[in-house]
Amino acid sequence: MQITDTALPGVRLIQPVRHGDARGYFSEVFREDALHGAGIDIRFVQDNQSMSVPVGVLRGLHFQTPPMAQAKLIRVIAGAILDVAVDIRRGSPHYGKHIAVRLSADEGNQLLVPEGFAHGFCTLEPNSTVIYKVNRYYSPEHDKGLLWNDPALGIDWRLGGREPVLSDKDRRHPTLAELPAYFGDA
Repeated sequence: MQITDTALPGVRLIQPVRHGDARGYFSEVFREDALHGAGIDIRFVQDNQSMSVPVGVLRGLHFQTPPMAQAKLIRVIAGAILDVAVDIRRGSPHYGKHIAVRLSADEGNQLLVPEGFAHGFCTLEPNSTVIYKVNRYYSPEHDKGLLWNDPALGIDWRLGGREPVLSDKDRRHPTLAELPAYFGDA
């Protein structure tokens, strides 16, 4: 398992090894000991799954506030997505900056998004299925979001001029400038 740092400290790209033959492949997609060996000490407690039929489904940008803040380990098991993490920790030198990574079932790559980051994704292929682990249970009262198209974030969702398919909730999230300081100094 290869674990690589990204431009945002704490956000890590994970590439499990695939062992292939004429039948297909075998891969260990989660190894707690490998994560610990890379300095990642997170205990995951819940797995989530979403399936999006059309290209251009945009889910995000989501996060939970303390004390129910969530770290996420995201993986695509069908299709492909553009996966995005935004640093929302006030006082962080990377506050408001984002990382965007293509995750696909074909590549088998994963993204680890720590607490203090908003997360979202946009489907790049039809029938994309995403699964992700979280380290705290879902808590409706701590469920928050950041506006996906806030100009201050400058995220290129690779929509190619199409309008995204959004939930009503995701259309109404605040901008970064309007976002309360849920996460203090980094």
